Amino acid sequence: MDDRTRAHVFVSGTVQGVYYRANTRDTATEKGVDGWVRNLPDGRVEAVFEGPEDAVEAMVEWCHDGSPAARVEDVEAEFEEPQGEEGFEIRY
Repeated sequence: MDDRTRAHVFVSGTVQGVYYRANTRDTATEKGVDGWVRNLPDGRVEAVFEGPEDAVEAMVEWCHDGSPAARVEDVEAEFEEPQGEEGFEIRY
């Protein structure tokens, strides 16, 4: 059994309207990480990453830069028990 983990992440800054969600999905897919990403009404982006611990940690690190046009100010991440996410989607 692999060591899967889950990270629930909130990213603040200029992270909406800069392809942050699409870049998150593409990067997570490349790294073999499951989960989802969505914009929040308060201007933040929320994401959940599930997968091998090293890949999930790499995604949390990636969030500090995000898409090329983003200006990330803060990343909050809480690690939780995996809930069986499959695939990676952008939620609306």
